[in-house]
Amino acid sequence: MTDSSPGLRRATDRQILVPRSAKAGPLALPPAVPQLAELEAVETVVGEIAAAATNATPRNATISCIIPCYNEQETIADVLRSILAQTRLPDVVHVIINNTDDDTPEIARTFEGRHIRTVKGEDFVTTVHVHDMGVNPDKKVGALNYGYFLSRGFDYILGVDGDTTLARDAVERLELEMTDDPRIGGLSAIYSIDKSRYKGLMARFLIAGQRAQFGAFNMDNLLRGRNMAVLGGQCSLFSIRALEMVMVRHHQQAPWVRDSEVEDSKLSLQIKDAGFSTKISATARAYVGPMTNLRALHGQQVKWNFGAIDLFWPGQRGDNKGQPLHPNLRLRWYENISMGFNIASRLGFLLLLVAALSIHAFVFNPIWLIPPAVAALLNLRLALAMKDKSASDILYAALALPAEIYMWVRMGHFVSAWAQFLAQTDKDNWAAQANAEKGKGSAYVMPLVVLLAITGGAIYAWSQQSLGVQSAILSLGWPVLYIATIAQTVFMARKLVRRHRGFAV
Repeated sequence: MTDSSPGLRRATDRQILVPRSAKAGPLALPPAVPQLAELEAVETVVGEIAAAATNATPRNATISCIIPCYNEQETIADVLRSILAQTRLPDVVHVIINNTDDDTPEIARTFEGRHIRTVKGEDFVTTVHVHDMGVNPDKKVGALNYGYFLSRGFDYILGVDGDTTLARDAVERLELEMTDDPRIGGLSAIYSIDKSRYKGLMARFLIAGQRAQFGAFNMDNLLRGRNMAVLGGQCSLFSIRALEMVMVRHHQQAPWVRDSEVEDSKLSLQIKDAGFSTKISATARAYVGPMTNLRALHGQQVKWNFGAIDLFWPGQRGDNKGQPLHPNLRLRWYENISMGFNIASRLGFLLLLVAALSIHAFVFNPIWLIPPAVAALLNLRLALAMKDKSASDILYAALALPAEIYMWVRMGHFVSAWAQFLAQTDKDNWAAQANAEKGKGSAYVMPLVVLLAITGGAIYAWSQQSLGVQSAILSLGWPVLYIATIAQTVFMARKLVRRHRGFAV
């Protein structure tokens, strides 16, 4: 194990941290704090805090970057190049390899050693260390916690996934925001996907859908006071003080816990509970590795959805108390309720349409074009809000059909996650995602099988009814669908007209 840099003070010491950045200007003293004599009406404990802050010496913040890797031979070189090209280099970089059977260690070791980069006349020095943990039963969580212990004594930990590249000023912007507000316990970059490296019709379609999905999630968080529901492991800056507080409050040996499908969401809740805020950066950007086939996308999305559901209910895993009303879970509830409406309205419309056509009772009404038109406009506005938008993003939104197909794919992931949760199956979704990315498994076709089974069963049941019963079903079903669709359209229209306040995703 590599020791942290010598001479660094504990992160829990009272410090005034300033960014080491050309944008921040020279090292400045903190604003003056009133002396105790001037605070006669203030309690003694407040005076002691003020005196400690007065005596604190400002210094530059220190950052340790940890990169957990599992079979990342295709991307790790690009990740390290993007980190070493930063306008503010991390003070140390730890590449932590676990359970890998490809050439990731050999590729990463070509970057090992000391690196110097000069930015606007200032020299930044970092050292890259590569640690191969071999077989690690705790997988990514074990690698992250190993990186935490390597990083003790630093002020911040920058967590970067082994397939995530950073914009060249991402670290600088994250550090500026963190040092500006010490109440922030964790700060996430704005995530997108670099689509230029991927070819093929299916890959481009799925990447366009994932870019839109990331864009909608990022915009929702940016417009909610920049409060981030999930400090994603793709690229987030954590305060060591916040992590230590989490460990103390929850009696943990390390910050990340292994009894959650979504270790980043769990830690985000704990940081919030510890009194810190969890935010999304207004400007720092990172580009994550996409899922380029349906099998891999299914594995990833089911793991994410299942993990989020798992946080709602108590006692599902380990000591998870379940916090359905937690502020960080409000957006998750909104996503689940919204997806439930999407499934009900689309499946209901499909079945009612087939039923009406079967007895020649369908009459087209142009009013049904309003909901898809509003959805297309909403998708188009989101595409126009992307910082690196391209013609493919605009076409994906404007044509409406690609977005609708991707919505059906997401509905399948949602149903699979809930079915797995309600069935209480003991399934390792980490392993399932890893196998899916290797081209193994056929779970991704199950949503289609279920859809065909439901449709076939409904058609058979419909055919067994008398004409009077069929007419009664239609006379009741269409009004219910009207009401649900109107509610959905109103919510979409509200999002369509809300101000983006200059944010770009």
